[in-house]
Amino acid sequence: MTDLNKTFEEFDKHLMEDDVPSGFFNELLKEGSLNKVYPFTMLGELVKTPQSVQHHPEGNVWIHTMMVVDRAAIHRKESGSPRTFMWAALLHDLGKPDTTKVRKGKITAYDHDKLGEKLVVKFLTALTDDKDFIDAVAKMVRWHMQTLFVVKDMPFADVDTMLQQVKLEEIALLSLCDRLGRGEMTEQKEAEERGSIKQFIEKSKLRLNNGKK
Repeated sequence: MTDLNKTFEEFDKHLMEDDVPSGFFNELLKEGSLNKVYPFTMLGELVKTPQSVQHHPEGNVWIHTMMVVDRAAIHRKESGSPRTFMWAALLHDLGKPDTTKVRKGKITAYDHDKLGEKLVVKFLTALTDDKDFIDAVAKMVRWHMQTLFVVKDMPFADVDTMLQQVKLEEIALLSLCDRLGRGEMTEQKEAEERGSIKQFIEKSKLRLNNGKK
């Protein structure tokens, strides 16, 4: 993986065409390719990053990311911007390695969405000069936690700014894949997660409409 342009194109091809993109990325991990060359080492760090067993029974951030990417591949055709959507799925938790800490016995990664936006810009800038594409992926990563914040009426919710930067349907689709890309996903849990996404969309639209009055 010394030719960055070629590798970028290869990543792009597998994200856009594979039914199960994780197969390609896990092979790169197995070969050690993600531990050698920047910026791909940023992905390699995900393997070393633990997560809360309660919210992520599947294991570390890499495992979760691969599950999200495979979920995203299933929904790829539903996206209005499938390339941005798939890259956002791959990079959505890039901020976790530097934000993950143990607080009062719990593993947290506060503000990984905000840091993730900045890291995505660094990651993609090393591979492409397409600024519109870089910005679009970075914004999707920045707002991927809003489903939780909006549904639970948390103070971190910022629907107005979010909708100025991303389309509601796109961020909702990414959030769906993020929530379904986890271990021990039963039919009941999946139905609950889909219900949360629907609630997120409804509450976001309501806030938007109230803001226009």
